[in-house]
Amino acid sequence: MQDIRNFCIIAHVDHGKSTLADRLLEITGTVEKRRMKAQYLDQLELERERGITIKMAPVRMAYTYQGRPFTLNLIDTPGHTDFSYEVSRALAAVDGAILLVDASQGIQAQTLANFNAAKRAGLTIVGAVNKVDLAPLMADEVVKSTAELLGVDPSEIFRVSGKTGLGVEELLRAVIEKVPAPRPRPSPSATPLPFRALIFDSFYHEHKGIVATVRVTNGSIKNGDAVNLIATKTPFKVKELGHFAPEMRTDAEIGEGQIGYVATGLKDPELLKIGDTMLVAPLDAAEQLAHALPGYKDPQPVVFVSFYPEESDNYDDLKSAFGKLRLNDSALRFEPDANEFLGRGFKTGFLGKLHFEITAERLEKEFHIRTVHSFPSVSYKVHLRNGEWLMVTNPKDFPDDHQEVLEPIAKVDILTPPEYVGTVLRLQEVFRLRNITTNTLGGIMLISASLPLSDLIRDFDDQLKSISAGYASLSYEIASFEPANVAKLEVLVATHDVGGLTRIVHADDVERDARKTVERLKDLLPQQQFSQAIQAVVSGKVVARETIPAIKKELGNFGKNGGDITRKMKLWKKQQRGKENLKERSLKSKIDVPASVFKELLKK
Repeated sequence: MQDIRNFCIIAHVDHGKSTLADRLLEITGTVEKRRMKAQYLDQLELERERGITIKMAPVRMAYTYQGRPFTLNLIDTPGHTDFSYEVSRALAAVDGAILLVDASQGIQAQTLANFNAAKRAGLTIVGAVNKVDLAPLMADEVVKSTAELLGVDPSEIFRVSGKTGLGVEELLRAVIEKVPAPRPRPSPSATPLPFRALIFDSFYHEHKGIVATVRVTNGSIKNGDAVNLIATKTPFKVKELGHFAPEMRTDAEIGEGQIGYVATGLKDPELLKIGDTMLVAPLDAAEQLAHALPGYKDPQPVVFVSFYPEESDNYDDLKSAFGKLRLNDSALRFEPDANEFLGRGFKTGFLGKLHFEITAERLEKEFHIRTVHSFPSVSYKVHLRNGEWLMVTNPKDFPDDHQEVLEPIAKVDILTPPEYVGTVLRLQEVFRLRNITTNTLGGIMLISASLPLSDLIRDFDDQLKSISAGYASLSYEIASFEPANVAKLEVLVATHDVGGLTRIVHADDVERDARKTVERLKDLLPQQQFSQAIQAVVSGKVVARETIPAIKKELGNFGKNGGDITRKMKLWKKQQRGKENLKERSLKSKIDVPASVFKELLKK
C-alpha cells in the first residue's frame, strides 16, 4: 500500500477541477492524446451542456516518480453547494485533497465549505491556484490568501494552468510526496479481516446489475467471492470487479487501499445503501454490525417537489427511473403521491433547487420521460393544538388548525468583492436576511446571515449573481427551525379545490402570490359555456379573484334584417337556462384542469 495514493480535487464551481483532471490523465498516460476531450471525466450529457460537474468521477492512474511506480486513485468532485453530499462521500474514500482556487476569482464560498469539510475528514490538503496562464492581476493576492487559509507559506501553493498543463506535473509529484499512503482500518476483533470495503457510490448497469464503487480498507476480493451487505443483510456473489481507467476495466482482484468497483448482479435498488460496508467474512448479524465502517450521515432533503408523468402509462417507467437515479444519487428521496388532475406520481426530496432542476432534466434526457411537477416547497414543523408535532412536506397536508409553525433556516455565507457589499446587503429589502455579520478574508468580504430556506430556493442565488455582476458566491447549510408566520394558499376553480396548486407562503407575500396566480390561471384556462370563478383562498377567506367569462354564442341578426326580435329573446332565455344547468352540473362534478395548464403555470 506504500505505492498507492488516494486523493480528490475540491474547489468552487467553475474553478477548473475537470480541466485539471484532464491534464493529470494526459501526464500519466491514462488517456491517449488522440482520445482526449474536454471534461473527460464528466460523462453525463448535462455536465457538458452546463459546464459543471454533477457526479463525482473516480479514475485510476499509473505514474513513475523517482524510479518508483505509483498507483494514483483520483476522484473529481462537484463544486456547487447542492452537491456537497457528493463531495463528502468522496472525502470519506481518500486520504488527501487538492484545493483548487481560480487565480482570477480567488477564494469563493464553496472553496471555504469544501476546505472545512476536508479538514474535518482529517485529509492532507495541497493548495493550488489555477488559470495562471491568463496572468490575472490578482494572482499574487490569491496565492497569499490561499496560503493563509491553509496555514502554510505562499511558496507551498502551486501555480498551475489546467488548460496549458503549466505546473501540473509538479503538483502531481507534490501529491505523491505529501498525501499519506492508505492504511488498513483496525479490526474490532483480534482476527484480521479477509475483506472489508466502504461503498461510497453506485450505479445501475443493464447487464451487471447494481455496480458498487468501493474503497477497500481490509484484505482483498476476487471474482466469485461470497459477499454480504451489512445494512440490508443481503448476500451475493461477485459477478465482476475492477477499476475505472476511466472506463470500467476488469481485474482479477482488488486489494487493500484500492478504489474500484464490484458488480453485484442485484437488480433491486433498495438492496444497496450508500455508506454501507461490504464484508466477505461469514459472520453472524451481530458480528457484522461490529465490523461496519463509519460512513457518513444520510443527507436530509430540504426541497420537496411532486413529479407526475405527462403520459399516465409512464408511471412504472418513472418509478424505475427514480430507482436507478437514486443508485448514483443517494441524496434523492421519493415516495408515491397522487393528484386528482395529474394522476399518480412521486413526492421527491432534494438537497436544493439545482439538484431538483438537474434531476428533472436527467429524467427527460436519460430516461426519455416527460414530467409535470409541482411548486418546490420546504418542510415545516407544525405544532398541533392537541400537543403533537407534525412534519409537513406536502402543502396540501398543511393543517388549518395549529398553534405554531417552524420553518427551516439556512446559514448563508456570501463572499463578495468589497465594492458590492452595499448592493448585496440591500437584498434584505426583498428577502428575509437577518443576523448579518461581515468579515474581511484576504481582500474579500465574507457576509454571514440567516435566511429562511423558502426564500433561498425562490431566486436568491440568481438575484445575488445579478446585482454583483456574477462576482458574489454563495454556500449554505440548514442550521435550525424557527417560528414562521405562514399560511396555506389554496386555489379554487368554479368552487373546486385544485390541490396541485396549493402552496405555503409567508404572510407578507400572500396577496402578491394570490393575485399573480389567479391572473395567470385566467389567461391559461379555456373558456366554458358558463362563467368560471378563480379564487385564491387563505383560511376560508378569498384574497384574490378573477372570472373567466362564458363563451358567447351569436344568435343571428334578428331585428336588423326583418327578423322577429321576440324569437331572439326566446333563444337567449333558453341559452341562459342551459348555461345555468351546465353550471350546476359542473359544481357537482370535477372540473377538468389540463396538464398543459399546470405545466405553464409552474414555469418561472
